[in-house]
Amino acid sequence: MEALATAAMMQNVDVSAQVVLELAGNFERNVVHYQCEGLEPFSVDFINAEPNFLAIVPVGGKKLVFVNVMSGSGARYAAGQYEFWTKGSDATLTDLQADPQTPVNCGEVTNTP
Repeated sequence: MEALATAAMMQNVDVSAQVVLELAGNFERNVVHYQCEGLEPFSVDFINAEPNFLAIVPVGGKKLVFVNVMSGSGARYAAGQYEFWTKGSDATLTDLQADPQTPVNCGEVTNTP
């Protein structure tokens, strides 16, 4: 096992993981499609199972798990250096380590005519 972990850290082995959440009671999964300025359209998986509220957002070719954090308005999610903030059908994606921190504006894509 130690050899596998060392090889993975040295990027010699493709290692993937799967997280299984055992949820008691009600939970909700919503997939929302977004179009952002200068980015290809993408989908976000929202998993709501109180007290856990997650958003799986593709950033830089990887799927990052964002967790809901306190917000004065809307729903704010954080993952490492990134923040994804939704309010109604609008959203922003921000790299908090970028200089300057310029949010990318996004909007929900709907299929209604």
